[in-house]
Amino acid sequence: MGLLKYLSSEYVQAANTLKGGRRRIVAYVESYDDIAFWSQILRQWETPERYFEVMLPSRNSLAKGKKIALSHRLGPDLIACVDADYDWLLQGATPHSELVCSSPHVLHTHAYAIENLQCYDRGLHEACVKATLNDAHVFPFTAFLAKYSEIVWPLFVWNVWAYRYDRYDRFALTDFARVVATGKVNIQAPEKYLDALRQRVNKTVSRLQRTFPEGRKTYAPFRQHLLDLGLTPQTTYLYMRGHDLYDGLILPLLETICQQLRRQREHDIHSLACHERQKQNELSAYRRACSPVDEMLRKYNGYTSSPLYAAILADAEKMFQEK
Repeated sequence: MGLLKYLSSEYVQAANTLKGGRRRIVAYVESYDDIAFWSQILRQWETPERYFEVMLPSRNSLAKGKKIALSHRLGPDLIACVDADYDWLLQGATPHSELVCSSPHVLHTHAYAIENLQCYDRGLHEACVKATLNDAHVFPFTAFLAKYSEIVWPLFVWNVWAYRYDRYDRFALTDFARVVATGKVNIQAPEKYLDALRQRVNKTVSRLQRTFPEGRKTYAPFRQHLLDLGLTPQTTYLYMRGHDLYDGLILPLLETICQQLRRQREHDIHSLACHERQKQNELSAYRRACSPVDEMLRKYNGYTSSPLYAAILADAEKMFQEK
């Protein structure tokens, strides 16, 4: 299996000493998709004396995931870069949360996952522009996600509460997702989606209040705990499970919007073309230039202007300023 199976910070440090030259810092991530994200962050702290190598936790197998990334002996020369999940919100209430929040050798996303940052409201319009080459504003992303977040906030608090007080077997992430990440948004009348969502959330909250009477004493203080961490009801979407947000709400919404933007542009071509050959040539060129919106969403770094991305950079600066 080789020594890499037992890779530790001490092993990397010893290898650096033997090889000489620039110091290598290994950064373990959870999956292949995470490599580009964490690489762009860590490159900002490369110097003539050190560089980073971002990789999965094992070169001998396809094993991956947060637990594996955190299971190694981390240190100055071997760090872990992981999704925060709910661990950051729990602030050390579990051993896993304690490691994510307190280890000087762990960087985390602050948002639930990288997918949440990719769904940052200020970057969604630009992703549509890059996918369709049409800059028309046809949907109020920021206002919609703020209202969506306000509606799901009480239920979100209940879901994190369930993990904090070991009740997640009765209200798990999947249960939360079935309420808040279902249905299709009518981009001409998004309030209909929000009204239906509000009804589902209110109904579920009422059920949870009956199911967990102990929450009468602990729910409000825990909600305040989340607010004290910097969460707001208007930004709940950044802290719910990223996969549910990305695949259940944002991507279907963007695909609908991009369909409309492409139809607009093709209509312009039909209207402005002088003859049939020009129309067909322009339509063919336009369709070749368009891209799938999910590809643009994953490639476009609109989240770099978000406060959570700034928090990641601040953590990285603290980690490397004395190394």
